[in-house]
Amino acid sequence: MAQRKMHDPMDDVAKQAHQGSVAAIIQTLNQRLSDTGIRIRAVFTNGVLQLLCEAALPEQLEQSLVVAQIKQTLEGIAPRNISRVNINSRIVQEQQLLWWEEISRDPENHLLWSQEIILAKPNLFRQLVKRIRNRQKAPSKQSTLSTLSILKRRRNNQFWGGIFSGVSLSLLLMLIGWSLYDRLGLNLNWRAKTPATHSKASSSPMSVNSPQLAPSSLNDPFTEAVKLAQQTVAAGKTAKTAAEWLNLAAKWEHASDLMSRVKPDDQRYQIAQDRVQVYHNNSQAAQKQASRRRLK
Repeated sequence: MAQRKMHDPMDDVAKQAHQGSVAAIIQTLNQRLSDTGIRIRAVFTNGVLQLLCEAALPEQLEQSLVVAQIKQTLEGIAPRNISRVNINSRIVQEQQLLWWEEISRDPENHLLWSQEIILAKPNLFRQLVKRIRNRQKAPSKQSTLSTLSILKRRRNNQFWGGIFSGVSLSLLLMLIGWSLYDRLGLNLNWRAKTPATHSKASSSPMSVNSPQLAPSSLNDPFTEAVKLAQQTVAAGKTAKTAAEWLNLAAKWEHASDLMSRVKPDDQRYQIAQDRVQVYHNNSQAAQKQASRRRLK
């Protein structure tokens, strides 16, 4: 009887991150940087992965260290269709609404620093070996196999293994040749398109790569949630009684529910998922304020 291997959820996260899932990339980066006290947010817009690094103290956001850690982690993930990454940093803020719009409008007053990096392409040979190992480690679809079927499989593996080795060698040589040509072509393209000098204003990636958000409408849960959140923030500045704070808590929870209705195919989906938790946390904070005023 063949034993079924335990399934590791982290394998799924790694695969999704490699496929280019922004949510999986965020989860992986936050796990790698958990000891530093840095929290990562991200949004993919105009072909650039925009990262926001937040921490309580400026010392935790040392630019050279943070950039090196993120670059090493992302190159290890090798996310598909992502080669340009812009890393932004700021001190963590209590009100977390639409951080991308905030820093796009006024990056100088919202950020400690910002730096764009280009991810190195993964080694083709290592990538091929990794795929082969993943196939070998993949659990069998059948939970039980007879001794006869196992022997047949081993014989078939030996036969096809020789064929696969020959095909892999030919494919590897083709990939190496393609990689060299592709890299040379990209380097020439980049040098030809890069201007000799940039003004200070145009050098900021945020001023060039501002996201194109979908137009608001009455039936758009994302727009309704943002409007409700802005109204609730304004009302929170004058709230005094327990009843008023409970009303604010209900509004924050409703805004969180609206954000959860944004569909996965919406380009603002990742922002909406982040707002769901932020608005829920604001609702809990408002409930605590109401409880304090009842005790007075």
